[in-house]
Amino acid sequence: MHVFIAGVMQAERLDNQIVSQGYRNRITQALQLAIPDVIITDPFALNPGSVDYDTEQARHTFLTMTKKAAEADLLIAYLPQVSMGTAMEMWEAYQAGAYIVAVTPHVHHWAIRFTTNEILPDLDSLEAMIHSGRLHQVMLSRNGRSTIDASPIAD
Repeated sequence: MHVFIAGVMQAERLDNQIVSQGYRNRITQALQLAIPDVIITDPFALNPGSVDYDTEQARHTFLTMTKKAAEADLLIAYLPQVSMGTAMEMWEAYQAGAYIVAVTPHVHHWAIRFTTNEILPDLDSLEAMIHSGRLHQVMLSRNGRSTIDASPIAD
């Protein structure tokens, strides 16, 4: 299983810094413990110094990482606040038929509501889903299905 970890980096900041990325370690550790053969793409882990990239390197990284979201079987989006970059990654993954789980209080935000398969309220709920084996079961049940079978959550 290939998982793309999407989530807020700059959010609404007006400077070139990023918000805490500790959630990425929590998600990665939970996935690796529950699904030992998981393949994880984490844009922050791949580009830890990205705030110092020049314009061309930043553009290339942003566009490349957004496209990589479409290669995943599962995209986990951590959105305690809305994020334009994460929305773009979600859109690419949605278009490719990936299963999308959003961790967010923004349950009425259309970009989240209509591209996700599940919305969870917090990281504890995501970790419980992973540790219980339910996430792995959902992904196994999707094996062999057409990529166009991904359906967003109902109202």
